[in-house]
Amino acid sequence: MHRRQAAVLVLGTLMLAGLAGCGGRDARTPVVVYSPHGRDQLKLLETAFEKWRPDIDIRWLDMGSQEILDRLRFERVNPQADVWFGGPTTIFDRGVADSLLTPYTPTWAASVGPDGLGPADLYWPVYRTPVIIAFNNKAISAPEAPQDWDDILAPRWRDLVLIRDPMASGTMRAIWGYIIERSLRETGDTAAGMQWLRALDRNTKTYALNPAILNQKLAREEGVVTLWDLPDILISQGKGMPFGYLFPRSGTVVIDDAIGLVRGAQHPEAAQAFIDYVGETEALLLAARGVYRLPARLDLPEDSLPAWVAEVERTMKVVPMDWGLLAREGAGWMSYWDQHVRGTGRSTE
Repeated sequence: MHRRQAAVLVLGTLMLAGLAGCGGRDARTPVVVYSPHGRDQLKLLETAFEKWRPDIDIRWLDMGSQEILDRLRFERVNPQADVWFGGPTTIFDRGVADSLLTPYTPTWAASVGPDGLGPADLYWPVYRTPVIIAFNNKAISAPEAPQDWDDILAPRWRDLVLIRDPMASGTMRAIWGYIIERSLRETGDTAAGMQWLRALDRNTKTYALNPAILNQKLAREEGVVTLWDLPDILISQGKGMPFGYLFPRSGTVVIDDAIGLVRGAQHPEAAQAFIDYVGETEALLLAARGVYRLPARLDLPEDSLPAWVAEVERTMKVVPMDWGLLAREGAGWMSYWDQHVRGTGRSTE
């Protein structure tokens, strides 16, 4: 385990201890949620859910998708979480392989699929998360920004690219997986994909430890271009950050973002109630309007969805992904990238 991963686990343990200590005489049933969805979304859903179920106290920890998997593995003999909420299905598949989830069929199960469904009812898709090219729109205009994946490798972007640390992020692992899958389709080997990532490393100024740092650096023009997810950029725009975005011209990755019940959850019935809630129409519309989440359900009334949803569906082109291959091979690809590609881009010049 990397020192960074161990530090996250220790910090999470201290945070959980603090949450437990804050309970005092609270008679509500606590539900601990591990999620990468960020404070804005988690607080929004916590408040709405607790109005509906005032007998339940939602307590969440916000961390990267890979960090959630590492933490659940670490806690397997004594689970602290009740719900795993958010992250690509490829990360959830690794959790399935490690027996970290238990079957549960939410009330809205018949309204999703076929994409993003977990085996044996172990996880379910809640959102679809598109990947975008984002940029500081005070530093560069949309026509000046990279228009497609390969454009970001151009020499003009040297030291101007910011990247969220891929080892902790499910979104970045999906992007890396797409690049390597594309290499396999076109050449039959991963070498071209790793070379692409090495060229991106050459242009990358820094790998940000978390989304907040990434946003701060992009806003301060410490870099002007990044690859990231649409909801986070739209939330940041709403807060006045100078961000623009576009979809890669050749097509983009769209992540099926899942939820599951943790095996050995201490409060399973309350946890199931939360899982039911987040996939219901009310919560999906709340997330779409408030934090720019694209629902996985396709049966929602179009006239109830915000205008940005129709615009995204009209504008983005979705690339095919072999998510099963990424689930099986992704960890090995990421390990190789971390050990042999990260930080080597300029050594090949």
